[in-house]
Amino acid sequence: MIEDGTRAPHQPPGSQWYDHEAGPLVRPYAMTGGRTHPGPTGVRFDLIALVTLDTAAPGADDTALGPEHRALIGLCRPETQSVAELATGADLPVGVVRVLLGDLLEWGRVTVSRPVPPAQLPDERILREVIEGLKAL
Repeated sequence: MIEDGTRAPHQPPGSQWYDHEAGPLVRPYAMTGGRTHPGPTGVRFDLIALVTLDTAAPGADDTALGPEHRALIGLCRPETQSVAELATGADLPVGVVRVLLGDLLEWGRVTVSRPVPPAQLPDERILREVIEGLKAL
């Protein structure tokens, strides 16, 4: 496109949806079917929620999933990752990743857990005393 909004003579019709450096553009709402919330799962997908691939999912058929769903599953395969890490690895907006993870959770493909809050972790002093006690044995 030229600055005045007209198409350059060498650009075919519809090329405003293609960036030669970035490739074809797909709007985020197209990836989620227009949805903006992760569905009725009731799970909060905040940035630090941990996502794990459920390898025991019955009838897990990746061919029925969309490319973005498969990308997230591929990123979850090696290890548990946070929602923020998945969004970065998939190069997708966090809002889109939350909706897609909601789908995967509903289909039983992933599990989501929350990290233990620091206030619920044992005191470091107690852990050191336990280690010292074990060493004394």
